Amino acid sequence: MDGAAESGGAIGDAIEELAGADTLAFGGVGFAGALLPVTEAYGIVQTALAEQPETLREQLDRLLTHGSPAGRAYAATLLERVDPPAARAAWTAMSGDPGEFNTFSGCLMGRSSLGEYAASRLAEA
Repeated sequence: MDGAAESGGAIGDAIEELAGADTLAFGGVGFAGALLPVTEAYGIVQTALAEQPETLREQLDRLLTHGSPAGRAYAATLLERVDPPAARAAWTAMSGDPGEFNTFSGCLMGRSSLGEYAASRLAEA
């Protein structure tokens, strides 16, 4: 298998991991600072997005529509890098969503609804 095909498989696997995510974590978690599989998947998609934004845009749109609440938050966060107005529209559309997920900030675990998280992202912008 060539490198491009392997990369495409890794990206597809990463998108699938994000689609079913139940936790939102952008860095290491716990006292050991371990990376969760979903955080690693986010990193893979983030890197690929910088290299091929047009190719991944459709997958991000699909993730925004069909992903878990955490998956949708990851998708909107990634979208901020390539299309900030579309990301803002996504956050606005999700601001009333009651779906919940776990959050991590370092070793602190919490819980948030997608609507609460979206509102906080809109307030930061």
